[in-house]
Amino acid sequence: MSAQPNRILSPFSEDKLALLARLTEGLDTDSLYWLSGYVAGVAASSRHVPLSTSVASNTAVPLAAPAAEAASPLRLTVLYGSQTGNAKRQAEALAREMEGAGLHVRLVRADAYNTRELAGERLLYVVISTQGDGDPPDDSRGFVEFLAGKRAPKLPQLKFAVLGLGDSSYPQFCAVGAKIDARLAELGASRLFERGDADLDIAAVAAPWSSTALEQARDLLKTEAPPAHRAATVTPLRGTVYAPTWAREKPFAAPLLANQRISARNGTKDIRHIELSLENSGLTYQPGDALGVASTNPPALVDAVLAQLKLDGERAVAAQGESHSLREWLLRKREITAVSKPFLVEHAKRAKSEALDRALAPDGKDALRELLGEYQLIDVLRAFPATWNAEEFVAALRSLAPRMYSIASSQKAVGDEVHLTVAVLDYEKFGIRHVGAASQFLATLPEDADVPVFIEDNERFRLPADAARDVIMIGPGTGVAPFRGFIQDRAATRSIESGRTGRNWLFFGNPHFRTDFLYQVEWQKALKDGTLHKLDLAFSRDQPEKVYVQHSLRRRGRELYDWIANGAYVYVCGDATRMAHDVDAALRDIVIEHGGKSDEDARDFLNRLAAERRYARDVY
Repeated sequence: MSAQPNRILSPFSEDKLALLARLTEGLDTDSLYWLSGYVAGVAASSRHVPLSTSVASNTAVPLAAPAAEAASPLRLTVLYGSQTGNAKRQAEALAREMEGAGLHVRLVRADAYNTRELAGERLLYVVISTQGDGDPPDDSRGFVEFLAGKRAPKLPQLKFAVLGLGDSSYPQFCAVGAKIDARLAELGASRLFERGDADLDIAAVAAPWSSTALEQARDLLKTEAPPAHRAATVTPLRGTVYAPTWAREKPFAAPLLANQRISARNGTKDIRHIELSLENSGLTYQPGDALGVASTNPPALVDAVLAQLKLDGERAVAAQGESHSLREWLLRKREITAVSKPFLVEHAKRAKSEALDRALAPDGKDALRELLGEYQLIDVLRAFPATWNAEEFVAALRSLAPRMYSIASSQKAVGDEVHLTVAVLDYEKFGIRHVGAASQFLATLPEDADVPVFIEDNERFRLPADAARDVIMIGPGTGVAPFRGFIQDRAATRSIESGRTGRNWLFFGNPHFRTDFLYQVEWQKALKDGTLHKLDLAFSRDQPEKVYVQHSLRRRGRELYDWIANGAYVYVCGDATRMAHDVDAALRDIVIEHGGKSDEDARDFLNRLAAERRYARDVY
């Protein structure tokens, strides 16, 4: 007989255990570590003591008695809003720098910020990303709406600075950061220094912005040592933190296991199911996380760009402390598919084109939107010919960033593998073939290929900690990918916990049932074995009137609202530019109609769900 492990009996009653579960449900990793440090501090002092700050999760958290708080020095608040984690990482790094310099700082996520405190703030740094067509991150919607509304206070005493993160291939580049920057100034706050607008190469803007932020904070807060009573600290119960072996800067070479087309060959879309091995990498992930793929550009596209500009691909070009041939820069180091506004500005100086100049003028927003949305780099070079030299061309292009794909598997089901669902971009426009860099890279991999990858955590898109909660998943097209992982995970949990799992409801849509029903057999099996309880389908082109997932939501509105009102979690994945807006509007209308709420109350309701991590979106 094997020895039974020692068990520590809980000192709590069932009621208190339930309260603990409610307190911790939906908290991200940093919040849980922060809470563990706070509780440890309470235990050490044997009395309740309020925390004076909330900083990065692997640093000491100062404690102060209430009387001491009143005498504490001026404090900096670093507020962040993040969808994919980039803004969060920048804000955490900034807070660590500030604390390392001896400054009094707290770090707070936008949906955890008490807006009533804004009137009392003296120094505020905002780090926030922009999603899709100018939308705030999900964790910032409530804060952004409050700041834009009538309840926002006058802020004559506030000094602030804003760092925006975005993608300059979208027309509304860093629009949320710009709106917050302008609104704070409109409310009477004083801008300490110019807003930073960081593109995909975040560090190029974030690093100098952060240096200026530190200098300004030092001048304003001074670095006087805090009073003696602040000497007591609590270190969160985290243990040693190790940097991952494989990361964005050093991806793991994952062997290709499978590359299968899962859309019909006579259909209009080429959708691939791709399986990669993570064996011996040490990489782990959770359903909802993303896989970063460090792809290369199509060689044929590199040749086309070189031919159009009449440049020698073998010429050595030095930039950013590196020297490579021009061909190597374009193949592996620079973005040559999507077009960015900064590149268009530089190209316009050389092209001398009235049409391009008009698109870049303040009243040329529609033309600019078309350029950014419809043209690839080669199209711009052909439509507006110009002369470039190799060095200036490389300097004008953005760095080639990894492409992020929602993971379509759970390690509880697939072990040391990771699965992706990839739509291969391949179409004719302007008389030539266009392809997507990453999707074409993946679709054309040889059987023995290795793919450079890393895991990108997405803590805002996690299954409920309580497996008994119901889950509603809305994923048209390849947006269904993470929900394959969700269902795999819930099935495994159900098996382990002898059936103690909540219900699962999936809304899926695509153009045609016969050609585009992704993972059809798997969903049918899940329905049969009881892992998937409801499946609503919307095939938009199979009838005269187009039907999308938002129509399915409205049709099932009464039951959908009942699920949500009784604690269900809602997840949305897919296109940010239209689908996410339409689904959000449908959910709001459902809350109005079936919850008896006003439009404003319905918006507040959804914002509260988002703050509680019960309404999460992974949109792109």
